Amino acid sequence: MLTILGFAMIATFLVLIMLKKMSPIAALVLIPALFCVFVGKGARLGDYVIDGVTGLAPTAAMLMFAIVYFGVMIDVGLFDPVVRAILRFCKADPLRIVVGTAVLAAIVSLDGDGSTTFMITVSAMYPLYKRLRMSLVVMTGVAAMANGVMNTLPWGGPTARAATALKLDASDIFVPMIPALATGLLFVFVLAYVLGRRERGRLGVLTLDEALVAQTRTETVLVGAGSGEGARSTGGSGAGADLPDEPEDERFQGLDPNRATLRPGLYWFNALLTVALLTAMIMEWLPIPVLFLLGAALALTVNFPHMPDQKARLAAHADNVLNVSGMVFAAAVFTGVLQGTGMVDHMATWLVDNIPAGMGPHMAFVTGVLSIPLTYFMSNDGFYFGILPVLAEAGQAHGVSSVEIARASLVGQPLHMSSPLVPAVYVLVGMAKVEFGDHTRFVVKWAALTSLVVLGAGILFGIV
Repeated sequence: MLTILGFAMIATFLVLIMLKKMSPIAALVLIPALFCVFVGKGARLGDYVIDGVTGLAPTAAMLMFAIVYFGVMIDVGLFDPVVRAILRFCKADPLRIVVGTAVLAAIVSLDGDGSTTFMITVSAMYPLYKRLRMSLVVMTGVAAMANGVMNTLPWGGPTARAATALKLDASDIFVPMIPALATGLLFVFVLAYVLGRRERGRLGVLTLDEALVAQTRTETVLVGAGSGEGARSTGGSGAGADLPDEPEDERFQGLDPNRATLRPGLYWFNALLTVALLTAMIMEWLPIPVLFLLGAALALTVNFPHMPDQKARLAAHADNVLNVSGMVFAAAVFTGVLQGTGMVDHMATWLVDNIPAGMGPHMAFVTGVLSIPLTYFMSNDGFYFGILPVLAEAGQAHGVSSVEIARASLVGQPLHMSSPLVPAVYVLVGMAKVEFGDHTRFVVKWAALTSLVVLGAGILFGIV
């Protein structure tokens, strides 16, 4: 009976989330509370929730202060030189532009928020793609894949969810996965190079007048490489064409260079602070929540010494903080009920009994493969809080540790970031003026391949 109720609770949660009948936070709280009553243990609901909240508090703190920290770093201009350098590197070469898109998206993804990453990347790169008549789905696809790999950072969401669901330390999941994730990111860069060469072959190697880089209103002419002649018109997708004047917001620019939050005099302080913070995280000098708590407090105090300015920065990032930390605490109800009532144990027993004996010792591999389609067709909340605990219990029955299962569960993230269940992807395609269907048709095969590369690297390095 507990097995049936457990799967029914997960199915109900997933259906309501996918049909958008309930928000993730509401579903994480109300559905398990209802099923706890069905199981006949409603009187113990408070104990389950308190136990869950106590265990999840460090994860919620890490997410909260990591979002604040990287949000402040973007506000004060830490990433502005990177954006400008990438734009200078790209010039008017389609190959460089596509590779630059991947690099920029990966760097900006350090803030752990997909929407912010896509807003900055598209704002910087869209004018280049538009002016040169490049394929916009290449831009959206490359940005989504780069962000998908980087989304596995401990403060990005999936790693925190896996740690939350399995009661593990996020650093134990993420740090050993760095070689496999680095391989996946390198594959995205290689793929960007290949796609860039394809765009270069379609459009030709282009040159751009220096006046355009200087953002003057002077008309520029794109010249096909090796033609030795003036501009040539090729219609809708040609290599180069006489281009009309464009409004100011269409010219090459990235982040607003005149925003009030810039702190150019503190650039090197912020850069060194970020390097020190990431180094301390990798070296595990202090728990990750403590590192980001200290880092966020120091960044706010130094960059915005006046209280009204600090309050304004906190308010600017409050939506992201509330959504993510609220989700973590709501998950305490779901995981608490699933484990406290014994449903997860019964489901794991059933799953173990139905997995071929030969696959039991390879549950980490099975989890990695399943994560690719499952995280695409369901939300991260559904997969990590509903499916992953069952897979972990099944793996433990065959001698596979929960931490290996947790690492393997990150494999599907490059594809997940293009899922129709991810709100950030609508920011991406909306700003890029790309149809979601066109983006999906382009990116699914490449993102799935990237996920398989991460899984293969994890197996090769003995991580999963």
